[in-house]
Amino acid sequence: MKQKKHWYDYLWIVTATYLILGFFNILFAWIGILCFIIPILFALIGGNKHYCNHYCGRGQLLERLGNGLRLSSHRSIPSWLRSKWFRYGFLVFFMTMFFNMLFSTYLVFSNVHGLREIITLFWTFKVPWEWTNTSMVSPWIAQFSFGFYSLMLTSTLLGLITMALYKPRSWCVYCPMGTMTQSICQLRHKTTSSR
Repeated sequence: MKQKKHWYDYLWIVTATYLILGFFNILFAWIGILCFIIPILFALIGGNKHYCNHYCGRGQLLERLGNGLRLSSHRSIPSWLRSKWFRYGFLVFFMTMFFNMLFSTYLVFSNVHGLREIITLFWTFKVPWEWTNTSMVSPWIAQFSFGFYSLMLTSTLLGLITMALYKPRSWCVYCPMGTMTQSICQLRHKTTSSR
């Protein structure tokens, strides 16, 4: 018997649309902030990972590509990828890159640097992105867009690589937001149970 579909089962379309729109107008990158804020709110207010389990469009997209299009090898996720040291190490690395991106935005805001219209993939490879029109906003707003889209595109590519090598939602095992919300939930449950 087929399971009934819910409205949130189609959030993968939002993720795919977000990634596509960023190619044509980098300012759409700002929408991605919701992928940071909403999971944290779920963890802080609800004390659960309901967002990761039901509303994460990226996880759904990887599931569809991996299972629906059979792009996943469905091999077991290696223990090192699931290990605490890797997940928290990747979270620290990811947050360092996030704050570095914020600092670059601040430098443009302060007129120390000019706008750099590039996307940095895997925090290393600089891809010129000059076809987008950013003249209608302040340079720092555009700089944040380039930096944030770089993070979102890189993390999606990492998800696609691990999806192809292992199970479809392998990204979810070491996703920085998943690790962060899990820590928030554990801390929240610890404080409520100690009262």
